Amino acid sequence: MATIKDVAKLAGVALSTASYALSGDSKVSAKTREKVLEAARQLNYHKNGFAMDLKRSRTNTIALILTDLSGPFYSELIRSVQDVALSNGYDLVACSSMGGRESTAVKYLREKRVDGAIVLAQNISDEILLNAAGSGFPIIAMDRLTTGEGLISVVVDGELGGYKATRHLIDKGHRSIAYISGPTNSYDNSVRYQGYLRAMHEAGLEEKAKWRLTGNFVRDGGYKATKMMLMQGEIPSAVFYGNDEMAIGGIKAMKEDGFSVPDDISVIGFDDIQLAEYVQTPLTTIRQPMYDSGSLAGHLLFQLLNNEQVNDSYKLKVELIERQSVKTVAAEIKG
Repeated sequence: MATIKDVAKLAGVALSTASYALSGDSKVSAKTREKVLEAARQLNYHKNGFAMDLKRSRTNTIALILTDLSGPFYSELIRSVQDVALSNGYDLVACSSMGGRESTAVKYLREKRVDGAIVLAQNISDEILLNAAGSGFPIIAMDRLTTGEGLISVVVDGELGGYKATRHLIDKGHRSIAYISGPTNSYDNSVRYQGYLRAMHEAGLEEKAKWRLTGNFVRDGGYKATKMMLMQGEIPSAVFYGNDEMAIGGIKAMKEDGFSVPDDISVIGFDDIQLAEYVQTPLTTIRQPMYDSGSLAGHLLFQLLNNEQVNDSYKLKVELIERQSVKTVAAEIKG
C-alpha cells in the first residue's frame, strides 16, 4: 500500500508539502496541489486507510468536539452550532474527546476529516490545536485563550462572573464563603476562581483552604464535595459553586444533612442551565450566554472558511440572575 512518503517522492515535493496539499491547506499553490493529487491518483493512495475524493477540497462538514456530550450545558451549545451549520448548508459531527490523544476527536483534527472544528474540551492540549489549525483548517477554541494561525478563541468572561457571584454574596452580608471548584486544569474553573479571590480580597476576607474543594463540574462531584465540607464541622454561611450542576448536587447534600437553603446556607452557581430555575429552591446564578457563544463560534468558523478576516479572540459578558437560594444575613455593604 502506498504511503504519503511515496506520494511526496513521486510528486517531487517535501513530505510536509504533500500533507498540506492532500488536506487542502491554502499554504500550497494550486499547481503544487494538483501535482500532489495526480501522484496520489497514480499510486492509488488513500489517506488514513479510507478512500477520499481528491477532487473535492471540502467535506461540507464541521466538527463540534466536547469533553462530554451529555448534560444541559452541552445540549444548548450543540443546538446553537447545529443551527449555524444547517443555515450554511453544512452537516455537523459532534464527538467526545474522551480518550485524549487517542480519541476519535483528535483524529478528526489531525487528519482533517472535516472542514473545521469548534472545540470545548480541556483534555485536548494547546499543542494539538496549534498543530492542527491553519488557514485551510480553522479551529474555534471555546475553553482557552490560546490563538494562532487559524485558531480563534471565544470565551465567556468567567473572571467577572466569579467576581459578580462572590460580590453578590458579600453584599448580602456573607463573610464565610466557600468555593467548590471544577477540574483544576480547566480554564473556566481557573478564571472563575480568580474572580472569587478578587472579590474576597477586595472585601478584606480570607479564603479558607478547607472550604475550597473540587467537584469537577458534575452534579455528583458537587454532592460529594459538599458532604466533605459539612463533615469538617465549621460551616460557611454561603457557597459559590463553579457551575450549576455542582450547586444542584450540593443542595441535595445539604438537605440530606438537615441544612436549609438559603436559611442555613446560601448557594450561588454559574451557567444558568434550564434546570436552575426549576429546582426546589430556584438557584441564584451567573448566566453565561450558552446559545450565543456557540452561535458566535459557528459564525466565526464559517467566516474563516470563506477567507474573511476576524479577530484573534472574543469575550462574552455574563449576567447575575437572582432567584431564591441566597439570603441576606446582614445590612448590605456598599463597595
